[in-house]
Amino acid sequence: MPSTVSTEFTQSERDTVYRVIHARRDMRHFAGGEVAPETLARILEAAHAAPSVGFMQPWRFVRVTDASLRGRLADLVAFEKARTAEAMGSQADEFLRLKVEGIRECAELIAVVLAPDDGTVFGRRTMPEAMALCSVSCAIENMWLAARAENLGMGWVSFFDPADVAEMLGCPAGAQPIALLCLGPVPAFYDVPMLEQQGWRARRPLQPMIGENRYP
Repeated sequence: MPSTVSTEFTQSERDTVYRVIHARRDMRHFAGGEVAPETLARILEAAHAAPSVGFMQPWRFVRVTDASLRGRLADLVAFEKARTAEAMGSQADEFLRLKVEGIRECAELIAVVLAPDDGTVFGRRTMPEAMALCSVSCAIENMWLAARAENLGMGWVSFFDPADVAEMLGCPAGAQPIALLCLGPVPAFYDVPMLEQQGWRARRPLQPMIGENRYP
């Protein structure tokens, strides 16, 4: 039987989707508070609805509720921020002035882990690692958009050594943490991406990035 649910979207619904996409921000400033359990469930369901190559679903989510563990993860990130500054040469001081995460202030901290390779070949024979990472990234983007639609901020923190986080989270061999996601209420959403706001980089125009029949 064909579905009785409409598969068409109205102009208003399309406008809302594009509005959410363009309003999404990588947030670093959080206001504490909490995320209601039913809201968190919706956001994680949105993540789990993401596409994945060969339908491998390689994402795993670890909700960090232990204050001591959160503190140790924050210390790891601070250490890596310092190491990153060392590698930036003349930009080190400018980089150190940037706020790059909100691990201690956010309502929820969720680690996203790439699960051990399950041997999926479909669609990833030539790019096995890349396609697994792309699949998990789709899940994270779904979370980001869902969080923004719920009027919550989310920030992706990648300043850590995956092996250190894997040990802290008790990950099995072959699993690789790729994100610490800060989630929760924010004082305000940035009008433009924070790195653009701070003069670190500007958004590039789209047109030079589009080619026809060959690399642009």
